[in-house]
Amino acid sequence: MGMTMAEKIIAAAAGETCVRAGEIHTVELDLLMSNDGTTHLTIDMYHKLAHPRIADVSKLVWVVDHNMPSDSPKTAASHKKMRDFAREHGITFYEGQGVCHQLMMERHVRPGQLIFGADSHTCAYGALGAFGTGVGCTDYLYAMVTGHSWVMVPESLRFCLHGRLRPGVTARDLILTIIGRIGANGANYKAMEFTGEGLATLTMSDRIAICNLCVEAGAKTALMPADQVALDYLAAHGRTPKAVYTSDPDAVYAATYDIDLGEIVPVVAKPHFVDQVVPAADCVGTPIDEAFLGSCNNGRIEDLRAAAAILEGRHVAERVRFLVVPASADVHLQAMEEGLIEIFLRAGAIVMNANCSVCWGSCQGVIGAGETLISTGTRNFKGRAGHKDSFVYLGSAETVTASAIAGEITTADRLPPREV
Repeated sequence: MGMTMAEKIIAAAAGETCVRAGEIHTVELDLLMSNDGTTHLTIDMYHKLAHPRIADVSKLVWVVDHNMPSDSPKTAASHKKMRDFAREHGITFYEGQGVCHQLMMERHVRPGQLIFGADSHTCAYGALGAFGTGVGCTDYLYAMVTGHSWVMVPESLRFCLHGRLRPGVTARDLILTIIGRIGANGANYKAMEFTGEGLATLTMSDRIAICNLCVEAGAKTALMPADQVALDYLAAHGRTPKAVYTSDPDAVYAATYDIDLGEIVPVVAKPHFVDQVVPAADCVGTPIDEAFLGSCNNGRIEDLRAAAAILEGRHVAERVRFLVVPASADVHLQAMEEGLIEIFLRAGAIVMNANCSVCWGSCQGVIGAGETLISTGTRNFKGRAGHKDSFVYLGSAETVTASAIAGEITTADRLPPREV
């Protein structure tokens, strides 16, 4: 009996020739990422150890992104603690360079790696064929100190993608549709593996968006085989694979889903759960107060290009705040070079530095009581983007941009023609 991609990566990290779902193995980690959401807690616990040490500092990557720049003296103190510790120990450290998962994909992740991240959306790394999974700061500390941890081998769900997405439909519509179909608990502690000829039609940005949101179905990780699209991306960023894995033909899956990409339509996730997914057409006319384009899910250059194409020659609705937040400084620079930032500013959008922004809900741009946000962020839980009595809808970059123009939820194909 063969192995899935998840099983192969864990087997390699455990020094085993074969592992099976349900087994628990001690594994060696390739990378350990942490951000300013919890790193200050990790540092506090580290200093309480009887014999504090770092097993391999070259494997650590720390990122300040959730509250960047700091929004209070308390946050500033937390950032300083992180900054000083990283400097003292020689930890790779990014501040103001972008959202942690985007930076990891741009600069660190390689196919075949096993990566722990102190953030739930670490599963994004599966877009490059790496096993990324989120952990709490105590598990992160143990791995940081020892270089090892334990993993229970997950069962895998296989999603076979067929055909091609229609114009105006995005990878974000696809993954939200899948989450709506299987539910927020539909992949609990399972690996969501994507395959099929339809995968070849998806860009790296598409793939990152898909894998990134798999945790919203409860997944332990998400995985895609590192095909030529992924290897070209890797080479363009100056890296080579650790190993390239594909699942064996006789690998065992907990379930298999066949997805016709041509049947996917623009969707939104309604408040207050990510799996409350409906066609965007069902929500047309819902007034909004704010729109957000950004986050580790949809702040890449492809998303900004799509938004600018819709926004050029139009203007953000008078009473709407439209926040455009590139996922990294590199994306921001490229958007400037392509003239996208000028389009956003002339149209009345607010362009911010690369950070988690309103997706995180505790920094600039949060919404107040009774306000409604449409967002490319990762979650729409009650209070996620500000006041507990606010409302968050999730949609694609195209849907968010069109809604910002209309002042209400809509899709790009419903916008009136541009003024000549």
